[in-house]
Amino acid sequence: MFASRVPAASRCCLVPWRMWTKGESEGLQTLGIVVVVCSSLKLLHYLGLIDLSDDKIEDELEMTTVCHRPEGLEQLEAQTNFTKRELQVLYRGFKNECPSGVVNEETFKQIYAQFFPHGDASMYAHYLFNAFDTAQNGSVKFEDFVMALSILLRGTVHEKLRWTFNLYDINKDGYINKEEMMDIVKAIYDMMGKYTYPVLKEDAPRQHVEVFFQKMDKNKDGVVTLDEFIESCQEDDNIMRSLQLFENVM
Repeated sequence: MFASRVPAASRCCLVPWRMWTKGESEGLQTLGIVVVVCSSLKLLHYLGLIDLSDDKIEDELEMTTVCHRPEGLEQLEAQTNFTKRELQVLYRGFKNECPSGVVNEETFKQIYAQFFPHGDASMYAHYLFNAFDTAQNGSVKFEDFVMALSILLRGTVHEKLRWTFNLYDINKDGYINKEEMMDIVKAIYDMMGKYTYPVLKEDAPRQHVEVFFQKMDKNKDGVVTLDEFIESCQEDDNIMRSLQLFENVM
């Protein structure tokens, strides 16, 4: 059922990989931003939500067969950057693929295993799921899903960078330390797989983490704060451009 959707969605992967292989270690930060957005787009494509249909859509959400009943359209429209019609389309796809009304971490892992068949996407899917699961209760509801997409696709620069920082801040203590960044970088490497060109050196993740901290850790205290992260990203033209790549996807 899912396989027919994978090839088209996998095309998103070409963007971050080209940026990765420019030969510049500084490209890691840009790659990380683009992978976050691309991964979300893959999820959108999996749910059949990228192409808006011209078919007539009900004025209100149908919620008769789901275990979780989302907020009303008006409330979600006020809380996000999506129109009522876009929310209807998003919910229709979400309900079709997730009849229970929620997505768990195992489903995330299954989705990304199909998008990255030559790598191991399980850890990256784990971190991304935790970023979507704002309540930290082990499930992503439609509201969680659409709020995150609203930020990633149509949020302000600060909102997008704050969301990405939260993804990297694994233990949610308000700082990114080298161990957390190493875990994220390794997860991205594992997801991309070993059958890539050029072949990446074993110490490449550690080198990228060192470059990340040289650039982001302004006061050299061994951790990166949200303010440092936002300031450093705003100083990087490549990162700023990457944040705008998918604003018109829907």
